[in-house]
Amino acid sequence: MSRSFRTPLGRIEGLGAAKAGTFHFWHQRITAVALVPLSVWFVASALAYVGAEQGAVAAFFAEPINAILMALFILAAVYHMSLGLQTIIEDYFHAEGLKLTLVVCVRFASWGIGAASLFALMKLALGTPA
Repeated sequence: MSRSFRTPLGRIEGLGAAKAGTFHFWHQRITAVALVPLSVWFVASALAYVGAEQGAVAAFFAEPINAILMALFILAAVYHMSLGLQTIIEDYFHAEGLKLTLVVCVRFASWGIGAASLFALMKLALGTPA
């Protein structure tokens, strides 16, 4: 017996998510699972350096494992945020032009936030002057 995630009505009518819905769904779930340990690491690290000097934080991120974990946290969080906001927009905005505009704005804002965060991390990790 073949296993399908489509509803019986969807199989009869041939309608569905046009192969994009499950992709979006699984990416959102995968980033959520990845964010669990990364968020625990991030919160523990942030709490350990509350009130610390910039040099101490820079030394923490100069260690490759910490810089890599932070980069992974940024990438997963920004992508997860982008997917979640896209879902909200698609569910609650019904005018197609507004929906498209908002999804494009969210995507550009997400790229901007991710790029700025990674740039700041690289400057901090490599010890380049501000």
